[in-house]
Amino acid sequence: MSNQYKAFVASMDSMEIPKNIQEALQDPKWKVVMDEEMRALLENKTWEVVDFPQGKKIVSCKWIFSVKFKPDGEIERYKARLMAQGCTQTYGIDYEEMFAPVAKMNSI
Repeated sequence: MSNQYKAFVASMDSMEIPKNIQEALQDPKWKVVMDEEMRALLENKTWEVVDFPQGKKIVSCKWIFSVKFKPDGEIERYKARLMAQGCTQTYGIDYEEMFAPVAKMNSI
């Protein structure tokens, strides 16, 4: 194994990723990326606040945390994403539109 590969694996092994929001809020770096995600969601008008319709269920959400690494094992950035738990939704009742994920060139 190359030294570069060993450094990469060692940095991944030493990284602690929060399992829930309570853990993330204890570390300022995760709070910063959560704030950035919320700001982006608001700027993009991802949702709108409406009155709660009677007889409907609320779609819950969950924070997902990850760390992106450079090829040499250095941390590139911390990521926090707020994900709707869409498995509780029914097309035509809870939502009208579907969105497909988009791949970025740097991801490929």
